Amino acid sequence: MDQLQHITNTLALSMGSAWASGINLYATLMTIGIMGATGNLTLPPDLQILTNPLIIGAATLMFIVEFVADKMPGVDTGWDAIHTFIRIPAGALLAAGAVGDANPAMMVAAGIVGGSIAGSSHALKSGTRVMINTSPEPFSNWLLSLSEDISVIGGIWLALHNPLLFLALLLVFILLMIWLLPKLWKFIKTVFQSIGRLFGGKDISPAGDKEETKSQIP
Repeated sequence: MDQLQHITNTLALSMGSAWASGINLYATLMTIGIMGATGNLTLPPDLQILTNPLIIGAATLMFIVEFVADKMPGVDTGWDAIHTFIRIPAGALLAAGAVGDANPAMMVAAGIVGGSIAGSSHALKSGTRVMINTSPEPFSNWLLSLSEDISVIGGIWLALHNPLLFLALLLVFILLMIWLLPKLWKFIKTVFQSIGRLFGGKDISPAGDKEETKSQIP
C-alpha cells in the first residue's frame, strides 16, 4: 500500500508540475519552491534546488512580471508565443526531476509525457487567449488570467494533498483538450485570415503561406 501511495504521489507531482508549467511556469516554480523550503513538501533530489532563495526570488519576480503582462490583451499573446520555447522544455524537466532517483528510462518516459502535457496546456491557454482577445473589453481577459493563476497554484496544492483526485481531473482535462483544440485551431486561423485581409488582403494564418505557394504552382 505504501509503495502504491508513493507511486501515486510521484505521478501526481510529475504530471502536475508539467501541466502547471504549460500555463504559468513561474507560478509553478514559486509554489513548489516555497512549499519545499517551508517543509510542506519533500522534494526529490533533482528538484531540491528549487528551494534555493535565489531560485524562489527569481521565480517570484518573473511571476509578478507575467502577472502584469498576462492581463494586457495582445501583450499576453506575444508573451505566450515567446514562452512556447520555455514552458514546454521546463515542464519536461520538472516531470523528469519529480520522478527522483528512478532508473533513467523512467525519467526519460516522464519527461516525454510531461513535455506533451505541458505543450497541451500551453496550447490550450494560448489558443484561448487569442479567442478572448477578439473581445473589445478587457475584463474577460483579466478574469481568465486570474483564473489561470489560481488554477496553477491550486492545482499544485491538490496534486500534493489529493493526488488521486488531481490525476482524475487531469484525465478530464486531457479529454477536454482533445475535443477543444481542433475547434480553437479553426478559430485562430479565422482570426489570422481576418487580420490578413485588413492589412492588404494577404492571409497571414499559419496555413496561409502554404496555400499561397500552392496557388502559384502551374
